[in-house]
Amino acid sequence: MGRPSKYSDKVLQEICDRLSQGEPLAQICRDDHMPGVQTVYDWSKAKEDVSVALAQAREAGEDAIALDCLHIADDNGKDTRILEDGRELTDTDVVQRAKLRIETRLKLLAIWNPKKYGNKTDVTSGGKPIPTPVLMLAHDRPKQEAD
Repeated sequence: MGRPSKYSDKVLQEICDRLSQGEPLAQICRDDHMPGVQTVYDWSKAKEDVSVALAQAREAGEDAIALDCLHIADDNGKDTRILEDGRELTDTDVVQRAKLRIETRLKLLAIWNPKKYGNKTDVTSGGKPIPTPVLMLAHDRPKQEAD
């Protein structure tokens, strides 16, 4: 028996729920009861409401992944270990692994949604410095002399 190919609100809801938690579509579609990735893309092309639901779920999932990066960075529970003599030592392997996990997630976010998570690139100044606007409040302005 092949994978399910007919559209189902129940299947779409599960896909959207899992996408919104940051799970990639390819991983979701590996489950036996799920359609293939191409089938989901076909549903998205055929039905605008499916396309919108998937886009919203993906955006929520990206935010969930970004939040996961913060949790990884803030979790320092295993960053150190106590030696036999009682001294505390930083476990660099654990710290490096956490950095790798964060970096991988951030790179994926930058690829999936460069406008929101990518590096900002200036394409308007031709490489020249962009002047920073200065906001002057009324009491900061020089007083004008009367004519």
